[in-house]
Amino acid sequence: MKRRERTRQLIELGGLVAKAGLIELTDDDRAVIFGLMVEGAATLRGERRESALALWRRRGRRAFHAFSGG
Repeated sequence: MKRRERTRQLIELGGLVAKAGLIELTDDDRAVIFGLMVEGAATLRGERRESALALWRRRGRRAFHAFSGG
């Protein structure tokens, strides 16, 4: 059961990469996509954590809303 849940989580996260347009914007360059994620993780480990989370949460919610058509 846990394996299925983990697989579903990974598929959903991959879908977010696609929805964000990162595949097309990077010509499917996985090093660039991974670098973006590493950079985001570094930001979350730093002093700007709370402000970055707030900003990215707002942007993400707006994007979800736009994609869902609501």
